Amino acid sequence: MANPYAAGGSAAATIANVRGNRGSGTDPNQGLDVGGYDVRTVLRRLMAYARPYLALLVLAFACAAVAVLLSLYVPILIGNAIDLMVRAGKVDFAALVPVLQRLAVVVVLTGVAQWAQGYCTNRLTYETTRDLRTDAYAKFKSLPLSFLDSHPHGDLLSRVINDVDQVGDGLLQGLTQLFNGIVTIVGTIVFMFSISVPVALVVIVLTPLSIVAASLITRRSAESFRAQQSIQGELGGLAEEVIGNQKLVSAFAHADSEVAAFVEVNQRLYVKGEHAQFVSSLSNPSTRLVNNLTYAAVAVAGCCCVVTGWPSPMTVGQVQSFLSYANQYMKPFNEVSAVVTQVQTAFASARRLLALLDAQDEKPDPSDAKALANPRGSLELDHVCFSYTKDHPLLQDICLKVPAGKRYALVGPTGCGKTTLINLLLRFYDVDSGTIRLDGRDTRTLTRQSLRSAFGMVLQETWLFEGTVRDNIAYGRPDATDDEVIDAAKRAHAHKFIMQLPQGYQTKVGEGGGALSQGQRQLLCIARVMMCDPVVLLLDEATSSIDTRTELQVQDAFDRIMEGRTSLVVAHRLSTVRNADCIVVMRDGRIVETGTHDELLAAGGFYSDLYQSQFAH
Repeated sequence: MANPYAAGGSAAATIANVRGNRGSGTDPNQGLDVGGYDVRTVLRRLMAYARPYLALLVLAFACAAVAVLLSLYVPILIGNAIDLMVRAGKVDFAALVPVLQRLAVVVVLTGVAQWAQGYCTNRLTYETTRDLRTDAYAKFKSLPLSFLDSHPHGDLLSRVINDVDQVGDGLLQGLTQLFNGIVTIVGTIVFMFSISVPVALVVIVLTPLSIVAASLITRRSAESFRAQQSIQGELGGLAEEVIGNQKLVSAFAHADSEVAAFVEVNQRLYVKGEHAQFVSSLSNPSTRLVNNLTYAAVAVAGCCCVVTGWPSPMTVGQVQSFLSYANQYMKPFNEVSAVVTQVQTAFASARRLLALLDAQDEKPDPSDAKALANPRGSLELDHVCFSYTKDHPLLQDICLKVPAGKRYALVGPTGCGKTTLINLLLRFYDVDSGTIRLDGRDTRTLTRQSLRSAFGMVLQETWLFEGTVRDNIAYGRPDATDDEVIDAAKRAHAHKFIMQLPQGYQTKVGEGGGALSQGQRQLLCIARVMMCDPVVLLLDEATSSIDTRTELQVQDAFDRIMEGRTSLVVAHRLSTVRNADCIVVMRDGRIVETGTHDELLAAGGFYSDLYQSQFAH
C-alpha cells in the first residue's frame, strides 16, 4: 500500500500511483460493502435523519392529503356541470353558476395545498441532505489513515457530494410522491365505487397488469443501477487524481494513456448506464399501454350504462367523472414507473453513503488514556516492528532513543521506512509490536489529540487551503494576533515575498497555493509550524523542493527553531544534516548505523557510501 506521506520516490512511480488499478476495473467499493443494506434498512436509516424535521414531514403529508382530496372533488363538480348543460330543454344556469363557483374555489385551494406540500417537501429534503452530507464529511475525521490510503479520493468525494444529492432527489422526494399515490388510489376507488360498482371493477381487474410489468422491469434494472453508481465513483477518482497531477502527467508524456484510461472507464459507465436506462425505460410505455386499455374499457362500459342502463344506469356527467377518476387512479402507477430510475439510483447511492458512514472508525483512545501535559520531548522506540500489509514487513526491530532537545536525522534510500517512522510517532498508524514512548510514556496510553499537539510537522508535499496567506499561517492557532503571524513569517524568511504579493497577508492563495512557487508554499508551511511552537519538530524532506538560495534561508530558520527543541529530520540531501547531533542510517527497514556526520564518514560504512555517491561529481 502506498504511503501518502512518503516524500521520496521517482516521478515514474508517482505516475503509476496516479493511474492505479482503474484501467483493470478495480471496484472502488472494495472495503465498503454495500450488499448488507436492504430496502428496509436504507429507509430506516434515512428516516432517522428526517426525524428531527418530523413537523415538516407531517405538514407535507397533511397538505398532500388535502390537495389530493380536493382534486378528487373536481370531477364530481365537472360531472354535475355537464349534466346541468345536457339536460333536455335548456341549460339550468341558476343551478350551474353555484357549481362553477365551487369549482373555482376548489381549484384555487388545490393549488395552494400543492404549493405548501412542495415547500415542506423541499425544505425537508434540504435539511436532511445537509445533515447527511455533514455527517459524511465529518466521518473522514474519525477514519484511520489506512482507510484513506486504500480508497480512491475521488470516489469518497463522490459519496459525500453526488450520492447525497441522489438520495435527496430520489428517495426523500419520492416519499411524498408515494404518499400522494396511496391517497389518490384509495380516494379514487371510493369515488368510483360510489358511482358504479361494475365499471369500477373493470378498472380494478386491469390494474394488476401494470403493477406486474413495472415490478419485473424494476427488479431487472436495480443491479445495473448499483453497478452504474460504483463505476461513476471510480470515474470521479480517476479524474480527481489525474487533474491534481496534471503537470507530472504532461512531463512524462502520459496524457494520451491517461485519456485512454478515462475513456475505458467512461465506456464501462456508458454500457452499464445504457443498459440500466434501457431496461428501466420499458416500465413507462408498458404501464401506459395498460392504462390506455383500461381507459378505453371504462369508456365503452360507461357508454353502455348511459345508453342501455345496464349493468347500472349512469348519466353523461357521471361517465365524464368516472373517466377522470380512472385517469387519476392510474396516474400514481405512471408516476411510479416514471421515477423508478431515479429511485433505484437513489437506493444505490444511499447504500454507498451508508457504507461510508458505517466504515470502521480509527481505534478509539483507551478509556484510561491521559492527556499529555508539559511534554519535554524525549523519544524512545523499543523494538518497533511495523508493516502496511502482513506479507511485507517494513520496519523491523527498530530501537532508538532521542534525548529531549537533540537534533536527530533519519537518512537512507527511498523506501527504507523513514517517513513510516514519522507516521508511527504521530500514531497515524499503530505499531505491530514494540513500544514508542514520549517522555517515558507509551504513546498508546496518551490521547491522540494531546500527543499530536506536541509535534510540529513539515512535509515535502505542501498543503495550503483556499484562503488568505494569514489564514494559512495561523491555521494551527486561529486566535493568533497579526504581530505573531508576521513574526512567524519573518522567522521563516517568508515576510519579504508576502509583502510583495498584491494584498500582502490578505492575499488569497487559491486552492493548493497554485499562484505561489513551490518554495514560497513551503515557506508558508514552515511559518505555520513556527506559529504552533511544538515540543518536537518533524521535518520530512522539508527542504528538498526549495532552490539552493531559499534553502539557505530556510535552513537558518530551522536552526533557530530547532535550538533546544527535539527534532527529527528526514533528509535525502545529506548536506542538510551534517550538523545533526546524531544521524540514524536506515536500510531495508532497519537501523544499520548511528553517529555524527564525521563519525559515520570515518567508519566508511553505508552512510559514507551514500555521502560519496551524492558528492562524487
